[in-house]
Amino acid sequence: MMDYSRSAQRAVIQFLRAEGEHASQIYRRMKEVYGEQCLARCTIFRWYPSYEDGCVTIKDLPPSGQAHVATNSATISTVDKLIRQNRQITTRETAVELSISKGTVHHIQKTWTWQSLCTVGSASICQRIRRRREWEFA
Repeated sequence: MMDYSRSAQRAVIQFLRAEGEHASQIYRRMKEVYGEQCLARCTIFRWYPSYEDGCVTIKDLPPSGQAHVATNSATISTVDKLIRQNRQITTRETAVELSISKGTVHHIQKTWTWQSLCTVGSASICQRIRRRREWEFA
């Protein structure tokens, strides 16, 4: 059975690059072998120079940039507790107090907290949130 993984295909690119093949020829050869499972042409052209520059790894490197918002039940309940204690607390104040990003606090507020606030019986807050959402989607 053939290995269609990205790392296996990177190894093929690295091997054919060492043999002196051009990126376009590598793509044609890989497309014949891998068919629909072949890496995209732009991906092959993006990786091709890195093997010329001395890159020897074929494993995926961790992504650069900002991480995705990750929340757990403890963080959600802590944010919820802070909001219940002080309804006027800002996203920034919450983030500073819990040592988490403002984006994480905003994500929790947008997806979780407004639902729990509506179940508590805080009608005015719930109505404001619903009105705001109606305006957003109108």
